[in-house]
Amino acid sequence: MQELDRIINFAANPIVDKNFLAECKRRLNKNGVLVLHDFLNPVALKAIKNEGDENHHLAYYTSSNHNVYLLKPDAGLPDSHPRNRQIVSSKGCITDEEIPQDSALRALYDAPVFQAFLCTVLGEEQLYAYADKLSSINLHYASEGQELGWHFDNSSFAITLLIQKPEAGGVFEYVENLRDADAGDMNYEGVEKLLNKQFEPNKLGIEAGDLVLFRGRNAIHRVTPTEGDTTRMLVVLAYNSQPEISLSESARMTFYGRI
Repeated sequence: MQELDRIINFAANPIVDKNFLAECKRRLNKNGVLVLHDFLNPVALKAIKNEGDENHHLAYYTSSNHNVYLLKPDAGLPDSHPRNRQIVSSKGCITDEEIPQDSALRALYDAPVFQAFLCTVLGEEQLYAYADKLSSINLHYASEGQELGWHFDNSSFAITLLIQKPEAGGVFEYVENLRDADAGDMNYEGVEKLLNKQFEPNKLGIEAGDLVLFRGRNAIHRVTPTEGDTTRMLVVLAYNSQPEISLSESARMTFYGRI
């Protein structure tokens, strides 16, 4: 706990308090998203940002086209169909093995207290790191013009920390319950309306040092293009509910440029 005191702002986010845990779980279940403001202590936030600046040259940059479902195109449907419409995503990334061993990110990721908090709020029995050496902790960079396009997640939850906010842009936008993946309802009509800008998505207010838990399997979401010279830096803390899981080799080649 002493080490975590230097990383987590327990005064603002008492993650071992039963009432706080219950309220976090209620908010996530109700809204599909939970933002814990000022989660990181300022000293830890500054140290992580400095690591990001120092290791920026190691980032692997990708730009890819994809549909919102992150599936191969359906040849039986036209290119203009929501199932096949192409979205652009572009970013840089450093992988778990490039995160310094003494980083606050690694201490936080491995901390039993933090994992117990996540399990309670997410309703998971236990969380496990990825078996491969690249996927557990990733630091993403979005320079001017780079963005994360509209998509649904394949996983049931995502955990992120905003490290540096850009001058403008880089806004997290989402629409709750736009599909029901388990029931096979892809809601092409609703997705088409969103892509055609026929209604406004929700916008999430996130500042540097905030922790976000998000259920993106049925909530479509994106991050708008970064504007200005300040790079958006975001950490993804990736866990699995089962042990010995690796990101596929094809996914690792796509995201990281190596396996």
